[in-house]
Amino acid sequence: MAFIKKLFVGIILLGLLGAAGLAFWAQQPIGTAPQAIEFSIKPGSSLRSTAQQIADAGVPVEPMLLILLARTTGKSAKLKAGSYELKPNTTPLRLIDQLVRGEFAQESLVIIEGWTFKQMRQAMADNTALKHDTAQLSDQEILAKIACDYPVAEGLFFPDTYLFAKGASDLQIYKQAYQAMLKHLNDAWRARDPSLPYKTPYEALIMASIVEKETGQKSERDMIAAVFVNRLRLGMPLQTDPTVIYGMGDLYKGNIRKRDLERDTPYNTYTRGGLPPTPIALTGIESLNAALNPASTDALYFVARGNGSSHFSSTLSDHNRAVNQYQR
Repeated sequence: MAFIKKLFVGIILLGLLGAAGLAFWAQQPIGTAPQAIEFSIKPGSSLRSTAQQIADAGVPVEPMLLILLARTTGKSAKLKAGSYELKPNTTPLRLIDQLVRGEFAQESLVIIEGWTFKQMRQAMADNTALKHDTAQLSDQEILAKIACDYPVAEGLFFPDTYLFAKGASDLQIYKQAYQAMLKHLNDAWRARDPSLPYKTPYEALIMASIVEKETGQKSERDMIAAVFVNRLRLGMPLQTDPTVIYGMGDLYKGNIRKRDLERDTPYNTYTRGGLPPTPIALTGIESLNAALNPASTDALYFVARGNGSSHFSSTLSDHNRAVNQYQR
């Protein structure tokens, strides 16, 4: 009887020592590698498989100890599949917490103001961290996938830096960028100058895309917008080169010639009045705000000074003098 009692006490002491050892281990940094280690957990993985996948990826952790820690903390059934990054000085306890929270490895994609949708699609295709679910889809099929009612994709996506979990679908970025553009456009539309000659927010977006492509200095966006708004009000052609270039498509080789200005396309604002049928680029918030709150001016013309800024004129004669001064 005494032996059994001693054995029982010994087992308890060993258990306590084991628990204390596990608790100590759980709060020590995993390895000493100065760089992060990437690893992935496949969907449907068991606890044992999860621990082994982590170890197989190069994380210096004993799978059985990780399994024991997950079970003793009551989190063994809460671990989420996905791509992760083990940062230096991460403890086993923090690792388990990371898996429970689904703190996936963050990747980023930068969408640039002034890009066309074609350039955006290429940037998405070139990003190796994304899952390319749209690779074989047309522009219209992408719009349908993200529940977009517009028939043309150009200009409908907000340029920004987008963070995503490695392996996320590219549709996630398209949807996020589209929803961001809708929000910014609707916010700017509600705060617009009510006297503006736009019938719909989409027309304002078209104007904003022209401002985006025409502006050399951010501080001049509201003046550039004012010139085009004044022309719209008077029924003057917008006569803006970026729309002509957009209409040329792959025919544009870096130079715009007189015959290009005379060749009619739906986007040639020298041969056609009013706004072009769609935006011509992705538009940032400054250009949106400028298009919907242009400067108060009677300027109808502007010409580049050659230093990134523009000279604005209210009459054709003044404009011609400025052209002679700055470009001839």
